[in-house]
Amino acid sequence: MTPDDFEFVADLLKERSGLVLTRDKSYLIENRLMPVLRRRRLKGLGDLIGYLRDGEESLAREVVEAMMSGETTFFRDWKPFEHFRTVTLPNILKARKDKESFRILCCGVSTGQEAYSLALLLREAGDALAAWDPQIVGIDIADGAITRAQKGVYSQFEAQSGLPVRMLISSFEKVGDSQWRIKDVLKAGLEFKRWNLTEELYPLGAFDVVLCRNVLTFFDQETKIQVLGRISRLLTDDGALYLGLDETTVGISNNFRAVVPEIGVFGVDRPDRPVSQSLAVGAWHGSSQSNAKESA
Repeated sequence: MTPDDFEFVADLLKERSGLVLTRDKSYLIENRLMPVLRRRRLKGLGDLIGYLRDGEESLAREVVEAMMSGETTFFRDWKPFEHFRTVTLPNILKARKDKESFRILCCGVSTGQEAYSLALLLREAGDALAAWDPQIVGIDIADGAITRAQKGVYSQFEAQSGLPVRMLISSFEKVGDSQWRIKDVLKAGLEFKRWNLTEELYPLGAFDVVLCRNVLTFFDQETKIQVLGRISRLLTDDGALYLGLDETTVGISNNFRAVVPEIGVFGVDRPDRPVSQSLAVGAWHGSSQSNAKESA
């Protein structure tokens, strides 16, 4: 790939998705676009970039989706989910008891495992949520990922990645010899939408909790500022934000303060509603991954 071709693809990705691709990550272009080459029966990246330069819109969308495809598993990194289960959710049950509803947004939801992980935790709450109307909205830029999330069908490997065996048996049904489909009862209250984080988010409505985990790392500083600004406007005054383990709002947004920074938990911090009132604040001592999974 020539330097000029690299710059063309990098500019396309930045414009369409906010993704910043530096020269040291050029290998990602070859790795992630090989399936596109095969599907399109193109001889190489030169041909693909040539079509992109000619303005083929469908190919441009396919390239952006391929480059933005992220790694995801059920209960990825586990501890943020354990924090949600033991701290944020109990706080929600107290703070929202009058209306018995709350909303969670999952940004960069990919093929849906994060949203379904939350749904599994809510189901585990049992009678405590029996009369409630929780809603989970998952958004992603990739049409293909959203379609898969809506279907809720996963390979044997995907189903076993991060998912406790007990949950797999109780909440999924076997499809053929090597696939698992999440049961319809888990899909109640879930909605998946194609959405670009570089666009305004306010049409999605207000949320009590937002997960934007392992997404900001793909953006430059200016885009991070814009995305966190949009998220802060969506969150309730006592809202909770979950980022990736290596992500932070420090130096990027004054609308959030760290609650448990080592696992990426932040609370909304407004002049009249300090972070101490966030749904994410509470006694949490952490736990080993194995112990946490056994208790889930």
